Amino acid sequence: TSSGGPVMMQKLAGQESYSGIYANGIQSQGLGKWSSSFSVAKAIRALEAASRPVSTARPSTGKRPKKPHEKKSGNQDCKADIAFLIDGSYNIGQRRFNLQKNFVGKLAVMLGVGSEGPHVGVVQASEHPKVEFYLKNFTTAKDVLFAIKEIGFRGGNSNTGKALKHAIQRFFSVENGVRKGIPKIIVVFIDGWPSDDIEEAGIVAREFGINVFIVSVAKPAPEELGMVQDVGFVDKAVCRSNGFFSYNIPTWFGTTKYVKPLIQKLCAHEQMLCSKTCYNSVNIAFLIDGSSSVGDSNFRLMLEFIGNVAKAFEITDIGSKIAVIQFTYDQRTEFSFTDYTTKERVLAAVRGVRYMSGGTATGEAITYTTRNVFGPVRNGPNKNFLVILTDGQSYDDVRGPAAAAHKAGITVFSIGIAWAPLDDLKDMASEPKETHTFFSREFTGLEQIVPDVIRAICRDFLDSNQ
Repeated sequence: TSSGGPVMMQKLAGQESYSGIYANGIQSQGLGKWSSSFSVAKAIRALEAASRPVSTARPSTGKRPKKPHEKKSGNQDCKADIAFLIDGSYNIGQRRFNLQKNFVGKLAVMLGVGSEGPHVGVVQASEHPKVEFYLKNFTTAKDVLFAIKEIGFRGGNSNTGKALKHAIQRFFSVENGVRKGIPKIIVVFIDGWPSDDIEEAGIVAREFGINVFIVSVAKPAPEELGMVQDVGFVDKAVCRSNGFFSYNIPTWFGTTKYVKPLIQKLCAHEQMLCSKTCYNSVNIAFLIDGSSSVGDSNFRLMLEFIGNVAKAFEITDIGSKIAVIQFTYDQRTEFSFTDYTTKERVLAAVRGVRYMSGGTATGEAITYTTRNVFGPVRNGPNKNFLVILTDGQSYDDVRGPAAAAHKAGITVFSIGIAWAPLDDLKDMASEPKETHTFFSREFTGLEQIVPDVIRAICRDFLDSNQ
């Protein structure tokens, strides 16, 4: 001190993120990490100094800093499995590579990565592609952000097509964290243009049900087009060449304003056309005859049939949906499309359906189902199917209600058992009648119809998307 005299020095444990400050006549250096530190005090205040060492942190502002709360479940409105395929070639260079990483980090944070939200991983395209981390490795935005910052620049040719194939075949697997019924997306960043062919990789991605987005930065100038292998590379690689799956950023500088519009694309599940298959994009309602002529044991066989068909589909909150309605003279919704969003719960609900017993008013049941079950989902993204199971003739007209269902965009399959008249079955079925009508003499024969019904649903789904 300025007056001289003894002082007391006490060694303290090391810490991280020291800020350089001036305290007790000593200027401390700002360092990322110290192995040890010490406090200085006059000897007469030794006991006080030992119990309350001088802090080397910045002076308090009076407010206690709040620890940010990270929502570990993530953004549940944006469920997607996303691979960011970043450009690590000499073409982009070290500086722009770091700006690219910053942009990808901002995307991860705004996406709301979490256990119940989007999952992300990163693949680097260079001379030889490298998976930097998989979907399963990190489930918080904080951890993803740190992992992105740690990625090193590899260099070499971009070889985007090679990296895209690698990601399709190696990255998206159950072992590496892919979830069933969740859209699979690859966001490909291309600085300039690719050094190899990416059209074939785009075809493979579509076959695997993966939605490819191309984010092109600094498009080739007119004088550079002669060096580009295929000037139409974007449209040939993306999921659909409708403009939705391509995104242009003029430069890597000042990219913050481009984050939110790209996030909105990645979270638009209904637009993920390459993810949509007959297994994850249909609503199937089963309208089952609960009349007295069926009997309890045969009713159980109909429920087994429903369960076996339902098992083939990917039932999730954003995937396929199942509903069951039982009818006699009355109608009863056993469960609707929104009641159960997992396959396990749907199958358990099917097993729990209780036999009603009564008359047969199939026409009224079709009208009830069209209005009350399909009405709430009529404008949704899934294609609607109605499967009718009956063992006898209806006491009311079926032709009018069935025509109204067809007009509402519902594809109807009619399945008759035992005494069900063929004329009624054809009147209810969609066109062409022959491929939408099934018949079995015995309830035990329903088991053999299961694969035929599944194939017919998938055929109609594909035809509707042509």
